[in-house]
Amino acid sequence: MLVVISPAKKLDWAERDVETTTPDFLSDAASLVDTARDLSVNDLKSLMSLSENLATLNRDRFATYVDAPDADLTRPAALAFAGDTYQGLEADSLDADEMAFAQDHLRILSGLYGVLRPLDAIQPYRLEMGSRLKTARGKNLYDYWGTTLSEALNTQGAAVGATELVNCASQEYFGAVDLKALNLRVITPQFMEDKGDGKGPKIVSFYAKKARGAMARFMVQKRITQAEGILDFDIGGYTYMPDMSKPDTPVFLRPYPAS
Repeated sequence: MLVVISPAKKLDWAERDVETTTPDFLSDAASLVDTARDLSVNDLKSLMSLSENLATLNRDRFATYVDAPDADLTRPAALAFAGDTYQGLEADSLDADEMAFAQDHLRILSGLYGVLRPLDAIQPYRLEMGSRLKTARGKNLYDYWGTTLSEALNTQGAAVGATELVNCASQEYFGAVDLKALNLRVITPQFMEDKGDGKGPKIVSFYAKKARGAMARFMVQKRITQAEGILDFDIGGYTYMPDMSKPDTPVFLRPYPAS
């Protein structure tokens, strides 16, 4: 089984000395960087709804991106991202054996790098998958990546004997995976909160993001390779709700947490 997640918007280098690997789609990333280098600060502000400071920072990042960076310019992908999902994943506290399992079974979808393994060395960047960056391949990054992500997931799934993929990514990122080209059965867990107000369970984005990361961590730590294994997920007080679930959309519910 594979599990995929998507990066948060913020990059925050964690301090941990690990041996890194090389991303599979560096040439594609370099091509995107070449395109992004032609964008002004105002272009980047508009493209990704950034502030002046963030747009300037990312203009500078694209300008200083190198095809073969020194190790001190990169960090492992799983330790590079911050945000709600990565707070749930807590990759920096995985031990060596757990990280080795994650390297084989966990994939990070990236607007710039396509598909990343947890220990793939990346440079700081911001290029959201939903960005309408025009390239020779089309009007946005979905066009740019085409069937590449699906084919990569098929190949990587076959390498570990996986027939199923647990989607813990946001729709923005998983929307870049061409389902027609994907050979893996997709299971997309949903995480809901019950406020007890009579209005029924709701998905609360902040909590759902953290839960998706926690689900990925749960799968890594439990070495889950079959879909049934995720139904035991109980991190943060969630419980599997069979009556609310569909075969490929298991629902996990908990009482709305107190402030």
